[in-house]
Amino acid sequence: MGEKNESTMASHIEKITLGISKILESSPGVTDVKMEELPPAERHTIVSWEQKHSCTLPDDLKNFYLMTDGFHMSWFVKMDDTPVQVGSMIINSISNLIHLKASSSYSLPNSPTLADLDDNEEEEGLPEKPHFDSRNVIFELDPCDGIGKVCLVYRKHKAGEMTPDPTIWFLDRALYWHFLTDTFTAYYRILLCHLGLPQWQYSFTSYGLSPQAKQWMNMYKPITFNPLQLSTEDPDSFINKLDPNKIFKAKNKTPVTKKKLPGPPGYQKNPSASSKRLEQSGTPRK
Repeated sequence: MGEKNESTMASHIEKITLGISKILESSPGVTDVKMEELPPAERHTIVSWEQKHSCTLPDDLKNFYLMTDGFHMSWFVKMDDTPVQVGSMIINSISNLIHLKASSSYSLPNSPTLADLDDNEEEEGLPEKPHFDSRNVIFELDPCDGIGKVCLVYRKHKAGEMTPDPTIWFLDRALYWHFLTDTFTAYYRILLCHLGLPQWQYSFTSYGLSPQAKQWMNMYKPITFNPLQLSTEDPDSFINKLDPNKIFKAKNKTPVTKKKLPGPPGYQKNPSASSKRLEQSGTPRK
């Protein structure tokens, strides 16, 4: 009975993680992969959350919560005989899907608010950035270990109604917004493909990853590719044309001709040879 439950749980984990758990377990240096066993969320819990916040969860996120009430997976490597956590993938439970808004508990009169810190500069080709005022309703989807927050962002119409299809954004520590995806399903795939590597969300920002995050990225490369980059650049540029066999191949060295320097006056290199020449010429040797 216990073996059956373990096999069922392993199959359940594999389905939820889309096989990423097995990839991590077989990766070099990875010593442990942990995943919290979370029960499905109750349907009435989801309904009460929607009524409390006057918004409807998208179908893909709602189905995810009906399968597991949140998600937390982490993996470790051993450094100096000590396990160190490298990757962490988190999706808050329905109870921790909290509304992000300015707290008035410690605010002073005429003090600046989050709405005053809004970045009003828009980027072409991207959706309108979220705002901390009444134009948007924002919920925390992932606390990102304190380096920022991944947020589920609803937009309000002029009539006060919220859009049924929220978008997902990354809010960095400087309170700048960075667009991630349009749907939860797409975000979940991005999360798994990046293996929860440290600061992976900053690869979607203009200032990129820190040097330490780049090192982890180089060691455990995300399972991603950029189709736009592949379509705009020459396909041959992605082929390594450097042949190491030609570089390290032994080459025939051409012999270097050494110039003979003249000896000093009166110097004879071979005295026996000179004496023979003198005897043949008939000159008596002294």
